[in-house]
Amino acid sequence: MSQNFFLTRLIEKLESAGIPYMISGSLGSSLHGEPRATNDIDLIIAPTSNQMDTFIKSLNDEYYVSPESVLYALKNHSMFNIIDYKTGWKADLIIRKNRPFSVEEFKRRRKGFVIGIEVWVISPEDAILSKLEWAKIGQSETQFRDALGVVIIQWQNIDKNYLQKWAKELHIEEILEKLLKEAEKLPELNSSFDITQDPIFQMKGYDSDAPPDLSVNIDKYLYGEGQTE
Repeated sequence: MSQNFFLTRLIEKLESAGIPYMISGSLGSSLHGEPRATNDIDLIIAPTSNQMDTFIKSLNDEYYVSPESVLYALKNHSMFNIIDYKTGWKADLIIRKNRPFSVEEFKRRRKGFVIGIEVWVISPEDAILSKLEWAKIGQSETQFRDALGVVIIQWQNIDKNYLQKWAKELHIEEILEKLLKEAEKLPELNSSFDITQDPIFQMKGYDSDAPPDLSVNIDKYLYGEGQTE
């Protein structure tokens, strides 16, 4: 079973149970920014207790899921995971928090194609903010790099006022300022690439029409491998 098939079946079960969801994490940021291979599937969900019961029962014996973890996640707005017994594919399901930002980012979800499947996905701005939150908590360069990739690809379209508003609320103003300054040091990516012509922007599917030197330039800047051209 491919990751594509695993995600397709999972989405079908969520929708059948009436559970609203959105793809977040690395899959979400890869749609809007620099592509990065990942085995991680992160979904934010907003279920009722009855909807969750219906969903869990639909998994049958094909998937591993801990009922105790599900109950704990519902109570504490935390996470539980589902694992396919045959293939080992895993998805982390995160109960949407009730804080204002989490409610707002969920409202702003949009349709897009992830690994060939049309699904609800996190918006570019919220992907950036989410990645920066994790980058601050875990001091993670990978999370920062993911956010930088989104900023560069979406530079002409992102709502910077929205970013600044919620960065203040989330106490990540400094790391956002650092991110924007670093993106501005790569001007050739902003001037030579027409984002409106890219399938990622048009939300019609995943493609490789981003500038071929995108990863190279980000690597050079972050890791000091020479200067950008």
